[in-house]
Parts: sequence; C-alpha cells; structure tokens
Amino acid sequence: MTTRPQWKFMDKMRCFRKRSMFPLLGVLITFLLFFNLYMDGGYMLEAEKRQLGDSLMHPGNRYIHTFRDLSNFSGTINVTYRYLAGIPLPRKKFLTIGLSSVKRRRGNYLLETIKSIFDQSNYEELNEIVVVVHLADFDLVWCENLVQEITRKFGHHIIAGRLLVIQAPEEFYPSLEGLKRNYNDPDDRVRFRSKQNVDYAFLLNFCTNLSHYYMMLEDDVRCSRNFLTALKKVITSREGSYWVMLEFSKLGYIGKLYHSKDLPRLAHFLLMFYQEMPCDWLLIHFRGLLAQKDVIRFKPSLFQHMGYYSSYKGAENKLKDDDFEEDSVDLPDNPPARLYTNIKVFESYEATKAYSSIIDEYFWGKPPSTGDFFVIIFNKSTKIRRITIVTGTEDRQSDILHHGALEVGQKSVETKQGRQCGSYITLGEFKGGKIEVNNVDHKIGFDIECVRIVITASQSEWLIIRTISLWTTQPVSQLT
Repeated sequence: MTTRPQWKFMDKMRCFRKRSMFPLLGVLITFLLFFNLYMDGGYMLEAEKRQLGDSLMHPGNRYIHTFRDLSNFSGTINVTYRYLAGIPLPRKKFLTIGLSSVKRRRGNYLLETIKSIFDQSNYEELNEIVVVVHLADFDLVWCENLVQEITRKFGHHIIAGRLLVIQAPEEFYPSLEGLKRNYNDPDDRVRFRSKQNVDYAFLLNFCTNLSHYYMMLEDDVRCSRNFLTALKKVITSREGSYWVMLEFSKLGYIGKLYHSKDLPRLAHFLLMFYQEMPCDWLLIHFRGLLAQKDVIRFKPSLFQHMGYYSSYKGAENKLKDDDFEEDSVDLPDNPPARLYTNIKVFESYEATKAYSSIIDEYFWGKPPSTGDFFVIIFNKSTKIRRITIVTGTEDRQSDILHHGALEVGQKSVETKQGRQCGSYITLGEFKGGKIEVNNVDHKIGFDIECVRIVITASQSEWLIIRTISLWTTQPVSQLT
C-alpha cells in the first residue's frame, strides 16, 4: 500500500527538474530500463540488449523497448476500493467498459451514458460486457445520492453483474497541491487534469482481470447500435497483427480499446506522470512506447460526445465526432486472411491495407497489366454472403480498376508463390471501378477459400483498391 509520505517524496523528486516533461520521460524510463537490465538480466537476451543500445542512439526509437520490457509495471496497484454497487462476477467477460465521473457544475450525463450502453446492446451482447463506473469525486454525499439513482434505474443490470460502481478513497491519491505548470495552465486546471490521470489509473487498475478487452469512455457519451458486434468484427480482422490501442472515436478518451493485459502498465504509467500532461496526451505516449507508431482508427465512429458542459468548471464543450453513425453500422466481417498481389506496390500502400477498415488506408499499385491479380486467402474456408469492392478515391478518381473480374475459389494448395486456390468461379465484372455481389452463398456450392481480383485489360492509370468488404453467414463470435 502506498502511503502519503511516499507520495510526498515522489512529488519532491518530480519537482527537482524545472525543464519540460519530455527529457524527464527519457531520464526516468531509461533509468528504470537499466535498473531492470542489471537487476534481472533474464528478461532480455544479449541480442535484444545490443538492439536496445542501438535504439537509444536514435531519439525516435529511444524508449520503445524500455517500457515494454519493464517487469516493474506488470502488477496491479495496491488500492482498497469501496464497492458502492455490485460485485465482480467470477467469469471473465469479453469487454469491460470503464467510466470515470465527477460532480459537474452544470449538467450530468452519466445516467444517459449508462442507459445508452445497455439500450444499444442486444441480449447476447449484454452477456459479454461489464460496465465499471468510478465515482472519483471526494464529495461522499454526492456519491451516495448518485449511487441511489444508479441503483434505482439499473438495478437489474447490477444484479446480473453487468454494472459495478466503485470508488478509490482519497487517502490513496498522491498530493494534488504544488503541482508543476508545464504549459502555464492555471493551478486549478493543472490540479483537475492531474487528478483525472489518477482517477483513470485507479479505474484501469481495478478493471485488469474482468475481461479480455477494455474500452475507455467518458461519462457523456452516446453509443451506436450493436457497437460490441462491430468491435468484435474489427478485433477479428486484426487477428495476427500487433496493436496496443484501437480507436473508435476521434475525440478525447472516447472509444479507446486496449487488451486488458496492458492495463497494469497503463495504470502505472498514468500514475508515474500524472502531473506532466493531460491524459489523452499520455495515452499517445503510452501507445508509442509499446511500439504502435501510428493511430489505428476506424470509421464509422461507434461513440459520440453528447455533453454540452465540461466537467472542468462547467465550460462549454460542444465537440462532435462527424464520423459517428448511430444506426446502420454495418461493418464487414473480413475473416482473417493473407493477401497477395503481383501488381507493383507503391511505397507503403501494401495489399493488406485494402482489407482494412482503418481510415485512410488502401492499396495503391502501379499500372496493372492483363492477367495481373490481387488475391485473398482465408485462414480457413468460410461461407460468404456479400462482397463489395471499391477502387479509386475522391482525390484520385482515375486510379480505378477499369477492366477486371471478381472470382471466388476453393481447393487451396501450397505453391512456390504461396498458398493458392486450384479452381475459381467468376462472380461478376467491375463497373465504374466497383463491384457488389449479394447472396454469394446461394450462387455457389462450396465454402470459399480464396477471393481474387483479376485484371482483364491493361491500363495506363495506377490502381487504388480502397476497400474490400466481406460479410459472412456465420456469427462473428464463431470467426474468432
């Protein structure tokens, strides 16, 4: 258990440095790295140590291995929580949704947010989620009154183990006085954002073992219908690829998805640098330290900010996510697969990006010739009900597939060029750079192992395959 004197000691150490927080991050993390290397050499091979030494010479890569390999961050923080409503169930769920809430000067949207989460989920989805609300205000009367409202409105969800309300007592918080003003923010603003970092750290710490994945939301959010099913489709499509944080909204802390196994490190990270910068900036640093360089954000957004007044001084905050769609979210299933093409790829616009629902990702190749191909090989055969492929972009409308056919195949075999299907059936021709085929499973008599685009006439224009979208007949849970 961390005591208040220990926190004061940490505060004095943090205040020792007066320059910007970025050198501080480097010093602290590098120190912890070498402590870890010399005190417990078994965690890294010699080759990895040499690679790390090389990376330390390049500022862009400086701290990636450092934070990833620190064993000090693998355990939970010793905090005694108050259970205000509900208790955790023994069975791990698929997804935990975490909300941290404090008393607002104007407006309170927490109840609407909880209602939206449950109302926009069907019965099967409800059985796979648990919502954890951290009431992070030190006004115990306010907390008690709010818990009574939550219990009255959502009692059946609490009984079913789908809703927990907790609080981390004030005595576990570090000092919130005399904090550094890195960006010349007023003292009350620095105190607000520093406390918010600790609020989230304690919430993440509590949620570590409740589920396989964790979704960070704010307490003033509206959800899209069946958002969990959409999340599962995306997770399935990312199978085999490395990621730390997937984003389903472009705003603040809304719609940020993590593996639950990463929550202890993220909680420690927020606590270590709680007074350095706002939480959303720290999340970006955390993602980078664990070697996810780029943002991975999906469209349409599944969550929308609905509050008009901020939790900080009741200031107006009317930000909206214009990529949000509340209804008709029909994300493709895109089963796990390998993608190949003999079309010459331009820069980093490789084949896999045509199969992604990430914003601004697509395949871009140099002018294709007759007989060139672009093929998708599924990890296992599956029944496909609908296929939609779109080429070109709004900026490059001429870089479409002018002449091509869509084929599906079976009886895949290993060849020198990789796994290929032995026989194909043509489903249709591209028109205006697009093709859509419905009821595929009714038109062919076999489970599909390959989907192939074949160039039927050479073109002088380059080729962009913007999206390849496949919908299966199986529930997404059977594809994982």
